[in-house]
This record gives sequence, structure tokens and C-alpha cells, in this order.
Amino acid sequence: MKIPSSLFIATSAIALSACTATTTPLRSEISKPVMTGNSWYDDAQRALAARKAVMPNNGHAKNVILFVGDGMDTTTVTVARIFDGQSRGEAGEENVLSFEAFPYVAYAKTYTTDYQVADSAGTMSAMVTGVKTKSGVLSVSDAVEHGDCASGLAAEVITIGELAEKAGLALGVVSTAEVTHATPGAVYAHTPNRGWANDSAMPEEARNEGCVDIARQLIEFPYGDGIEVALGGGRRHFTPNTMADPENTERKGARGDGRDLTAEWAAKSSNHRYVWNKADFDAAPNDAKLLGLFEPSHVKYAADRDEDVGGEPSLPEMTAKAIEILSRDEDGFFLMVEAGKIDHAHHGGNAYRALTETQEYAEAVKIARKMTSEHDTLIIVTADHGHTLSFQGYPAKGNNILGLSGSNARADGKPYTTLAYANGPGTVFSKDLGDGRPAPDADEVTGKDYRQQALIPTGSETHGGQDVPVYASGPKAHLIGGVFEQNYIFHVMADALGLVGE
Repeated sequence: MKIPSSLFIATSAIALSACTATTTPLRSEISKPVMTGNSWYDDAQRALAARKAVMPNNGHAKNVILFVGDGMDTTTVTVARIFDGQSRGEAGEENVLSFEAFPYVAYAKTYTTDYQVADSAGTMSAMVTGVKTKSGVLSVSDAVEHGDCASGLAAEVITIGELAEKAGLALGVVSTAEVTHATPGAVYAHTPNRGWANDSAMPEEARNEGCVDIARQLIEFPYGDGIEVALGGGRRHFTPNTMADPENTERKGARGDGRDLTAEWAAKSSNHRYVWNKADFDAAPNDAKLLGLFEPSHVKYAADRDEDVGGEPSLPEMTAKAIEILSRDEDGFFLMVEAGKIDHAHHGGNAYRALTETQEYAEAVKIARKMTSEHDTLIIVTADHGHTLSFQGYPAKGNNILGLSGSNARADGKPYTTLAYANGPGTVFSKDLGDGRPAPDADEVTGKDYRQQALIPTGSETHGGQDVPVYASGPKAHLIGGVFEQNYIFHVMADALGLVGE
């Protein structure tokens, strides 16, 4: 017998009503969760309350600090978090790096207009100009042809650093790489070839067409009253090839034009200072316009800094000095701080140094937050690109993050480390392997010089193409959220400073 649809609907409604009335309690009648008193549960409740209390700061920023951990992808952050905690005798997993406490987090897509896996030049250019471009070029649009001077001159795009100086703000760049390297260079320089750090590195044709090397662009920066602070490595790009290096007299400068740009900086005014060692750095007054070049090339790794003859400041010390100087400008400032050696250590397949560099980077962020106010200073912490570091196996909680995973590989019965690289100089493939993959030694793998085993043999480990994290705190920090193109970071910073838009 066919049941009338009207009866079916009525019967269903009555059944649903009865079910609701007899089996569904009101929310107010639900008893307190039985897990109250469990530390994990209670900690999560406190985290929820703290998150609910976060209120967006819609005001304009007086200052913006952009921290760039070169090559600091999510895996590096996770592993560095554990490493940092373990270095203090803790298990490490529950540890929080300074910037991980920031209220806003997002992910940035790092590809350039011509590469899936990008370099630092194209990615940093996106962050400081607001447009994506090719790999290997600095602060020029995608219309550029790599290495072509004329196209580079026609494709220049104004940077956040230049906009800041035009608006009367102070400008600083700090790096553990050469100050002419891709990340710091993109803040103040424009070039179709990131390698044109000094005039000798440029083809004669490019010089004749009017292109200027990166070191000269720093010294001759034409906006506002010039750059206030530039700290890092790369002395050789600023001194002539006839001049001995002050720290290592067997080395000479790299410039072929005979110019000593360090002397030209110091001659700009009685307030301009050039320093190349730790003692002079410490003695430099906070009202100086300071150029500090502490190595002929890149600055030493944190793990090796004590071996430096002339002494050199740490990244936290350079960050603090830069903020002290820049804060004297009542109009505010823009500061870029790069931990460039994270990238270098990864390229060397050396996790120990990559982690100690990240640990020091987190300390620099902590100092910056302490020296500024979250009410008027936007701090963004991110990376330009990733690497191929992997965090693997089934190590027990609290296991030394640099140690063995605690289990053997099923195929060859040999132990393996928790950290490894997809490619690099630590490759397990070699002509003289004999019995196959070497079995790592438990003591050897925790040493600072150990290269983690890698799969593909490459002389230098490569970048990775994964998205990178972005952490933000301060005015307009709530605009950092979701997954976005890397060039979006410029637009948040410029909006926060009131340099574009409204």
C-alpha cells in the first residue's frame, strides 16, 4: 500500500520532535569536560582564552622591522624549536621560539615568475617591491632580461626602503651575509644580475651602459638623507684590489675602479662612521650613521665566531645597535634583518650550524620586540625560501634532535639520523661506498661539522619550493593571514607605514 507523502512528512516531523525533546540536552546542561585538570587540556584552554583576547591593531605603524631567515622553512623552525629547548636541558618539543608567540601566522608562496624553486634575489625583491619577478635579479620587474643592463634600468621598481626614506623615515639593513648579497641588496639596489656586487664583477658593456654595482648603490643611495645603518659582511666589495684587508692582510679588496667606498662613507659627514671589528662596533655612538663590514665576505657562523681575529658582533647585537640608532628618528624607521647563514649551512648539508643560526635569529627577534612597542612597531618574521631538510623516522620524545632516530632502516639494517637532506654534499651515493650507505656513528652525528646524509649527490644542497611561514605582531599585523603570494608582504608593510593607499 502506498503511504501518502503528507502522512510521511507529518510522521517524520513528530518523530524528530520527540527525539529532540527526549535525547538532546541544552548546551547549558552539558557537564564540565572530564579532562579538566589534565595539563594538556588546561594549557589548551589557556591558549584559547589568550587567542580570544587578541584584538587587531588598526593603527598605522611608526616603525616596521622585516626579519628574513634565509632558507628558514617550517621544518627548520620546528627542528630549531626542539634544538633550542634541548640546548637548555629541556626535552624541546614544548618549547616556543620568540616569534612563534606572535598572534598572526600565514604562509607565503615563494615561486618566482620563471622558477618553481626560487633563489633569494627574486623572492626578496617580491617582499620589498610588491611585485613578483625573475630569479637572480634585484628590485626590477619581470620585464627585465637577466644580465641585460638596459632592460634592468628600464624595469626598476621602487622598494619599501626607498619609500621609507622619501617619507622621512630612517633606513637600516642588517645581515650575517654580505650586505651586497641578495636579501639586503634588494632593499636599496636595482640590478639585472644579483652577482654584480662590485664593478669588477660586472661586464664592461654593463658599466658603459650606466649600470652601477650593488656596493656603490649602497654608498650612493639617493633617497632622503641616505641609509642610516648597514651592518654585515662583504668588505671586499667596497675596497680596491690594491688594498690589503685590515683583518687578513693576505687578502685584497675586489674593486677595479680604485675607489675605497668605506672611506667615501666616512667622508660623507662627521657623523658617518665605518667600523670593521667588534671593538669599534661597540664604541660607535648611537647617533652615528654606521657602516659595519666585519668580514671580507660573509660573517662567521655563530658556532665559529669566537675564532674571528678581529671579533665581530652577533646578529642580536647588530639588531640592537641598529634599533638604537634608527629609533632616534622621530618619524620612525624601516629595518630589514637577515639571518643569511641559515641558508649557507643548509647548502653545506650541515644541520647543526643551520639550527644555531636559527636559534640566534630567534634571539634577535626577541631583542627587537623588547626594544620596541607592539603598539607602534610592526614586526614581520619570515623566510625567502625553503630547503630540503627532512625530519624523519620515529625518534622518541626528547631524543637528541641531531642524533639517531632510534631505529634502523629496514632495507639495510643500519641506523639513520632524525635529520636528513633530499640532496647535498652528504649524499649516500658515492663510487667508493663499498658496502652501501655508511652507518652513522651516534657521537659523530651530533658534532657541529657533521653533514647529514642526503639522497641525491649535489655539491651544494639546493633550495626547496615549499611555502614559508610568516609571523606578525603590531599595527596591521592582522592583515597577515591565510596563504598568499610573497609580494603581498610589501603591501602590508607599506600600508602599515601609510606609504601607499589611503
